[in-house]
Amino acid sequence: MKPLLLAAALGLALSSPATAEKPFTYSFDGSFEDATFAVESAIVGQGLVIDFVSHVGEMLNRTGADVGSDAQIFKNADIFLFCSAVISRQVMEKDPMNITHCPYGIFVMETEDGVTIGHKDYPDGSMQAVENLMQQIVAEAVGN
Repeated sequence: MKPLLLAAALGLALSSPATAEKPFTYSFDGSFEDATFAVESAIVGQGLVIDFVSHVGEMLNRTGADVGSDAQIFKNADIFLFCSAVISRQVMEKDPMNITHCPYGIFVMETEDGVTIGHKDYPDGSMQAVENLMQQIVAEAVGN
């Protein structure tokens, strides 16, 4: 085996997979509809525009039988996708690869345990401004 290929193979064998951080989650004292309204209002209240609302819960419930499952994962689940021109420019000027985190998403989900609002844990350092924004929006939505 050529030295370069051997080094590459050894590097792959010795590398460990990246571990994802757990998302930030917050219980919401109210209905799913109230939670989605609170999240939408908090995002718009920051002067941001919601680009898309992904109705993940509806899609999973609708397609379960098609993929051979009768499990209900969520009663309801939506993800609000949006971006901030100011903060996105700030974090991408620090590291252009931060583009991989845009658009930003806040989820609202309802399970047997109740309603939860949350967002992913962004990498430390250059993405801190995004994480701060997400925490401000969610805190407003849950009433803190």
